[in-house]
Amino acid sequence: MPHFVMDCSQDIFVSHDEAFIIEQLFLQACATNLFDERDIKVRINSFEKYSVGNKREPFIHVFASIMQGRTTEQKAMLSQQVVSKLVTLFPNVPNIAMNISDFEMATYCNRTMV
Repeated sequence: MPHFVMDCSQDIFVSHDEAFIIEQLFLQACATNLFDERDIKVRINSFEKYSVGNKREPFIHVFASIMQGRTTEQKAMLSQQVVSKLVTLFPNVPNIAMNISDFEMATYCNRTMV
């Protein structure tokens, strides 16, 4: 944890390949100093069929799930940095966004905890 899952239209890979995008998301998450880099997980889901505002326009949306405890300001800074980087990498993609959800420590469980 944290998890960064990017949903996107398949056509964005014309500009950059998946490995490069994953690396860039990882580097942006590291640059915030909010996470231990060994814990950062990044994945991409691409879609061939989709609709954005009832149109077929390229899109990128990053869903971040992080452990509770970061301030609203820290989460806003994280979103700003990631979206800014994506806008730089994909200047012709009109729909780029990100949202952050908190894991609750009380309900979180992973393999090492059982």
